[in-house]
Amino acid sequence: MSFDSLPNKDEVDPEVASFIQMESQKAELQAQVHKLADVCWEQCVDRPRDKLDSRTETCVSNCVERFIDTSLTIATRFQKVLQGAAGSM
Repeated sequence: MSFDSLPNKDEVDPEVASFIQMESQKAELQAQVHKLADVCWEQCVDRPRDKLDSRTETCVSNCVERFIDTSLTIATRFQKVLQGAAGSM
């Protein structure tokens, strides 16, 4: 298949484009969840056990909350930067 036979952006069915966008967002969310699990596991779990003790549970909970807070802060900041850039055009 050559690139010449691919439709250009204007020829893509809106339903297909919407589906692709949703799937991309799902994949991004899943990647964030995996990253969150890796970060909090490394930070809070010193060795695997049958269940979490209260210290580990508190650590994981705090880690998740800080990760979410940080992600939202970064997303909000990027949104403001993009709005500022769009406003100056």
